[in-house]
Amino acid sequence: MARVAGVDSSTQSVKIVVRDSESGALLAQASRPHPDGTEVDPQHWLNALYEVIAEIGGLESLDAISIGGQQHGMVLLDSAGAVIRPALLWNDTRSAAQAAAINTAFPDIHQRTGSQLVASFTASKVRWVLENEPENASRIAAIALPHDWLSWKLSGSTNIKEIFTDRSDASGTGYFDPINNIYLSDIVEWVSGKSDVALPRIVAPDEVGARVGKTVIACGAGDNAGAALGIGAVVGDLVISLGTSGTAFAVSSSPSHDQSGEVAGFADATGNFLPLACTLNAAKVFDSTAKLLGVGFEEYSQLALQASPGAEGLMMMPHFDGERTPNRPDVRGAISGVTHGNFTPANVARASIEGVIAGLAYAAQALRREGVEISRLLLVGGAARNKAVQQITSEIFGMPVYIPTPGEYVSEGAAIQAAWALHQSRPHWSSAAMSQLEADPQTPVLERYLAKISAI
Repeated sequence: MARVAGVDSSTQSVKIVVRDSESGALLAQASRPHPDGTEVDPQHWLNALYEVIAEIGGLESLDAISIGGQQHGMVLLDSAGAVIRPALLWNDTRSAAQAAAINTAFPDIHQRTGSQLVASFTASKVRWVLENEPENASRIAAIALPHDWLSWKLSGSTNIKEIFTDRSDASGTGYFDPINNIYLSDIVEWVSGKSDVALPRIVAPDEVGARVGKTVIACGAGDNAGAALGIGAVVGDLVISLGTSGTAFAVSSSPSHDQSGEVAGFADATGNFLPLACTLNAAKVFDSTAKLLGVGFEEYSQLALQASPGAEGLMMMPHFDGERTPNRPDVRGAISGVTHGNFTPANVARASIEGVIAGLAYAAQALRREGVEISRLLLVGGAARNKAVQQITSEIFGMPVYIPTPGEYVSEGAAIQAAWALHQSRPHWSSAAMSQLEADPQTPVLERYLAKISAI
């Protein structure tokens, strides 16, 4: 029996699952927390990764492993492979001005990379370092992403030219062409100030990235691509993922090139494309609102379901951390439409969920504008288990909602990658079971939120 492991190294934690490579049967799992923040020493991720690997029996107990991870994060290395400064994560918005400058310098960047850049992209963060930390910038010899830095460290290599990644994560850098699968050297040089920066080589799903003894290390993936693979999403599926951020992404057979910047033209983990629109505010808004109301998550859900659709006119714009779709990094949240009659805990709870889901419906509209065909809606992420979230998603989107059995889908997708690299063919494990909630359209509610979102 071959044991394969999939890892999800996310903003909040690291999770690992171990599966039988033939049947997909779950053999072991473990997790550890990550420190909070938008700027983190990558060593914290590596320490947590070592701990979960030790808990499931050690690297030597595995035939293959693959690491999925948070996209965009910037890990800068010097010529000896040492980390130059703490990693700037996807949710760090300090480089918004640099993103705009890159778009101006390369007006066709959306055609070349699939995306107009915003602060989340790696390229904007590198440019920020060049402009604000010239001493650190002068030491840059290699630029890695969180998942490929972890894969490289796990391999034991100290050669920065041996870092490897996959096209899904590379497509979130802002200097990668996901159609031809090549880095764009002119953009790399402009953002880093150097022409000789080492970048991770692109490894295909059926290739080996590195070996440690008998253990194969596969290419890994960006977290959303890993999740799509883990739940078995196919062309035509829209996935709404509710984690720290909210994402609306779809599996597509053709690339997107959105000049507005709302849709990122990412690649997926199989050879297709994964056009994606991201909101910065999702489950954390639910947590903050429940805390404000002094209730647990289950009672928060019950409160929201006690209120009628539209929360009697009470609206919450959930931009607690600024926003990415639309790209308004400096906007802040707001509650409006408050009266003596509607300012109740139930309406506040419902409005907080309606605001988050409406933001994702706005993001899905951007995907449709790019010609992405959507035939099925899948709702995933920790908050997807909440009954009020499920119901309100069916109302806001006006579509049936398919809810996969709760699972760690990024790590599940990475486990599939590990088996794929080990056997040079994609495994066909049983797909996740799904429940279905029928559509309950509440068009006026959606229209009110879309009007407000468009006006910010």
